[in-house]
Amino acid sequence: MRKSTTTFLAFYALLAGPALAQAPAVPKAATEALYQQHCASCHGVERLGGMGPALLPENLGRLRKGEASKVIAEGRPATQMEAFAGKLNAAEIDALQAYIYTPPAVSPRWDAADILASHIVHADEKKLPHRPSFSADPMNLFIVVESGDHHVSVLDGDKLEPIHRFPSRFALHGGPKFSPDGRFVYFASRDGWVTKYDIWNLTPVAEVRAGINTRNAAVSADGKFVAIANYLPHSLVILDSDLKPLRVLPVQDKDGKKSSRVSAVYDAAPRQSFVAALKDVNEVWEISYNPKHPDIPAGWIHDFQYKEGAFIAGFLNPQRTKTEDYLDDFFFTQDYNDLMGASREGGRGQVINLDARKKVAELQLPGMPHLGSGITWAWQGKTVMATPNLNEGLVSIIDTDNWQLVKSIPTLGPGFFMRSHEKSRYAWTDSMMHREHRDTLQVIDKEKLEIVAQLRPVPGKTLAHVEFTRDGRYVLASLWERKAAGGALIVFDAQSLKEVKRIPMDKPVGKYNLHNKITRSEGTSH
Repeated sequence: MRKSTTTFLAFYALLAGPALAQAPAVPKAATEALYQQHCASCHGVERLGGMGPALLPENLGRLRKGEASKVIAEGRPATQMEAFAGKLNAAEIDALQAYIYTPPAVSPRWDAADILASHIVHADEKKLPHRPSFSADPMNLFIVVESGDHHVSVLDGDKLEPIHRFPSRFALHGGPKFSPDGRFVYFASRDGWVTKYDIWNLTPVAEVRAGINTRNAAVSADGKFVAIANYLPHSLVILDSDLKPLRVLPVQDKDGKKSSRVSAVYDAAPRQSFVAALKDVNEVWEISYNPKHPDIPAGWIHDFQYKEGAFIAGFLNPQRTKTEDYLDDFFFTQDYNDLMGASREGGRGQVINLDARKKVAELQLPGMPHLGSGITWAWQGKTVMATPNLNEGLVSIIDTDNWQLVKSIPTLGPGFFMRSHEKSRYAWTDSMMHREHRDTLQVIDKEKLEIVAQLRPVPGKTLAHVEFTRDGRYVLASLWERKAAGGALIVFDAQSLKEVKRIPMDKPVGKYNLHNKITRSEGTSH
């Protein structure tokens, strides 16, 4: 076998010779120049991440080298990663692949000392007025993230008019999170900066850099803690409400052999805990922010009653639930006892009970469901959950009593966002991942479980991410264009589905209603 294998390899090399001769190796300097030209704007000049993830060996554990070349050439579904096969030849693509798997000269690090040293205080919170400085209903405000020029607008949800606009950090991601009283909003940027902003006084309060490449933030239900999910370093950071670091948790599996990026972190308010989705380890983490939480078993236990064995403090330490697969994306039931998890690889999912800390059901879902954008509503005496799909044109409806698929509703194409409201008969979804139908919103009758309207106000332009006003009367949708090209929030009447007005914005990628987010409306993602 050894001889025949050698002969085969020699024969293969002979056949490959002419092709290799036509595609000489790309010099290192030229490869670095290609990276700066085509990749740096999204992935960072030093490969530390920006709008796109960090491109370093420790962040590419689940992407084999051959697959990396394919992604560079063909792009990646359900992401902003474009295809470069028309701009780069095979040798250049292979050179870029080798480059991103090459460790940097100095390995990046960012620990508690770095976080604390980056802390910035912009205003003395105690000296600021404890009341809104404007007449608008503070619980019917929208926070609008405008990625075109990296600004945020504060929008009056009653008058549907902006009342303030301010600059943000680069590439905000994961949606802003609010303090329980609605006074403060917390933003996390892709490059790790976390900003605390006083909405009532329309001024930034504090900032800190909690990581190098960050996914999102979560704020505890009591407003005392902020959790930050990092891709780089592989850490989960717990801050106090003033953005000072309390804990930096290295994210590793139970045996400490493999580290993981953190895909996202969520606040499970009824449980007084944060729940983290891990990208590279088959575990779900739950971190209690209740100071009285019982200690956590951390090894062999002889007697639980008398604490004979290995325990760690239950406060701000992870409890682990083993999973059968990577779970990149979560949806929680309204009581937060069960989570639905799916891998971005698609095809199936799991239901994890956080009390029992085990799988209680398996989900057979087609395509790549975007559970993080799922919503719920009452249907025929039960609660159903609906999720859009990132690579197939459908919305899946799941019975949350038995976890069975109730119905698959065909849509015009893959979508990213879905929204509704307790007072609305309709659920809205987009097809923004589809080249032809990214300009069309589809409206689903929540009782009939079928599409009853298609809205296409600006043909050829991406229309996505709807959000309802506090009372459910209006629906705001984002026209994802620069302001000069017509970017705006398009306001629809939630009953008649007619357009009401347009509010010019600079690529408004998302808008978030304070009341709906703080009360954890069943019609919006949490």
